Amino acid sequence: MMSKSRGYTFALLAVTIFAAQDGVSKYLGTHYSPVFITMVRYWAFAAFVILLAMRSGGIAKAASTKRPFLQIFRGIVLAAEIVIFIFGLTRVGLAMAQSIFQVGPLLITMLSVPFLGEKVGWRRWTAIFVGLLGVLLIINPVEVQFDLNLLFPLSATIMFAVYAIATRAVSKSDTAMTSFFYTGIGGAIVLTIVGIFYMVPIASADWFWMAALCACGIASHYCLIQAYDILEAGEVQPLSYLQLVIGAFIAMLIFQERLTWNIILGAIVVVGAGLFSILRERQLARSADRVQTGQL
Repeated sequence: MMSKSRGYTFALLAVTIFAAQDGVSKYLGTHYSPVFITMVRYWAFAAFVILLAMRSGGIAKAASTKRPFLQIFRGIVLAAEIVIFIFGLTRVGLAMAQSIFQVGPLLITMLSVPFLGEKVGWRRWTAIFVGLLGVLLIINPVEVQFDLNLLFPLSATIMFAVYAIATRAVSKSDTAMTSFFYTGIGGAIVLTIVGIFYMVPIASADWFWMAALCACGIASHYCLIQAYDILEAGEVQPLSYLQLVIGAFIAMLIFQERLTWNIILGAIVVVGAGLFSILRERQLARSADRVQTGQL
């Protein structure tokens, strides 16, 4: 019981830090290029990954992969997704961007059918459809003119779903440490190649926030790793939706963003559909386990 409580504590810490990280990213994104911000953040992340790799059998072991091209692709997609999402934070706001991003788990479920050959029943397809309707409600294209800036969080959400599918694919042949290594190192290399063209002096007042962003990136991933070491994925995923609630408070209190009725209602629809899909997936997994162990 204590172990489970510790796992949930790490999961809640990870969610809280991720929300704070988005707030810091939004602030810095209004002063510096998102490419530059993400590059600096990835430098700290890469250092953390190298330390973990050295403690887990060495860098050579961590870098050993049976699917190098897919691993590199994953790293590039995630790095690009973060850059685009920061653009979204600065253009459409923290609350709007995070609300749209919550449809990610539903897109992952949808993409798992053609790319991973997984089976999705009518209940989860219904949840996906309802979740997409929730996103339309958040965007509210009927009462307002469609803002092209909304393409930033929408594109980032799709890219994250592609990254997650690729991660599931490589997990069949590579270890979690190998995937983590390519996520950090691959992203850092690509962002450095591009980011050097966006380098500018950092104002003295912003060094604290840049350091906070790097610290958040390391701490959030550390807490998430600890949570997954103790809990099952199905136990951690529902808690991730709390990031939306925490992010909404940050958006209102720090950035004076206004939560409109359609954002609130649409977010509730998306989160509800996502939770249903996660719980249904857990139920099916348990049923399959019972069949395999002869309990049914």
